[in-house]
Amino acid sequence: MAWLVLILSGLLETVWASALGESRGFTRPVPTTVFAVALVFSMAGLAYALRSIPVGTGYAVWVGIGAVGTAAYGIAALGEAASVGRILCLVLIVAGVVGLKVVS
Repeated sequence: MAWLVLILSGLLETVWASALGESRGFTRPVPTTVFAVALVFSMAGLAYALRSIPVGTGYAVWVGIGAVGTAAYGIAALGEAASVGRILCLVLIVAGVVGLKVVS
């Protein structure tokens, strides 16, 4: 259960990070609200998951999911560059996250 919550929390990190960019420095109310709500639930889920997952592993997985998800959102929805090097780096992050789960 903790791993499922951690994954969902990582996805919520993608939501709040993306909403943060869309908020334009907290000047737009809807993205600012989405940011705040997603941030609270993401942190709460991370806190719950860390009750049974080691902090180093849990935090790295949470950040990895958020980083890859946010970068993928930028590529898919915002037209950010999808170079071979960038995609390779994202694949390496995913490999690291999977590796942490396997060895935990």
